[in-house]
Amino acid sequence: MAPDPRFVLTAGEYTATVSRVGGALVSLRFGERDLVLSVDSDGFPLPKFRGVALAPWPNRIADGRYRFGGEDHQLPINEVERGCALHGLLTWTTWQVESAEPDRVVLTDTVQPRPGYPFTVEVRADYHLAEDGLAIELSATNTGSRPAPLGLSLHPYLVAGGGRVDDWVFELPADTVLDVDPDRLLPRAPKPVAGTPFDFRSGRRIGATEIDHAYAGVTFDGSGARASLVDQHGDGVQMTWDDRSRWVQVHTTDLPGSPLHRRGLALEPMTCPPDAFNSGTDLIALDPGGRAGWRSALAAVGGAG
Repeated sequence: MAPDPRFVLTAGEYTATVSRVGGALVSLRFGERDLVLSVDSDGFPLPKFRGVALAPWPNRIADGRYRFGGEDHQLPINEVERGCALHGLLTWTTWQVESAEPDRVVLTDTVQPRPGYPFTVEVRADYHLAEDGLAIELSATNTGSRPAPLGLSLHPYLVAGGGRVDDWVFELPADTVLDVDPDRLLPRAPKPVAGTPFDFRSGRRIGATEIDHAYAGVTFDGSGARASLVDQHGDGVQMTWDDRSRWVQVHTTDLPGSPLHRRGLALEPMTCPPDAFNSGTDLIALDPGGRAGWRSALAAVGGAG
């Protein structure tokens, strides 16, 4: 029998589960409250990329094609319905264990050179649970001999108790949203959120708004950016992240006919926007020996949190 690929972390009233598959955060609870949409132990392991670490790119690359370092590259298309290369190359791999303790696990995996991405990048996911919540550090090191294009993100689905996203209050301090092609969700142009259904700067109920967009113009203070998702009683979860991720993807999980339909709100801090391998916007060109990364945290709010 294969060993269980999951690690259960505990600290104070928090419990988190992290999987070697995809370097993923598959559950986070505060007392009896779920803070992320957990992944069941059976069936498809990581539905809708739930909780996985995204590298060496987040989101989409149009047609899987890009040009870097004077060379053209073609990646496999894994989002067939939209003709894109989606969410990097490590979402279904089994990561290695660098260290494991009752409140912390560090996982690593390496993107080996291959057609479409002839670069060598080692990715490290550090999950540390404490009495005030879960700290996450995602980083990458170029262990190859040539510069490598890079973007990083994490793909948790936040929840605020039971119900669906329609009833939850979302606050996101971002004044710009990236308009997308509705058929392929590829970026067109940034637009101000003011006066649109995508404005959550002051916090409001999500209602029927459908979101699958990247936000920019995020407000950072001394502790980074802060977004929250709470129910009508003010109980829920907050996420913070540092200014190395200046973009954040938000998705209301619109899947009519699926039990996952609007059950969680994906909140994904990204170091670059969708299709950055083509636009070059905030794309990291990681030199040999170079390291890049970002930090994030998840914590309960309201109630005893």
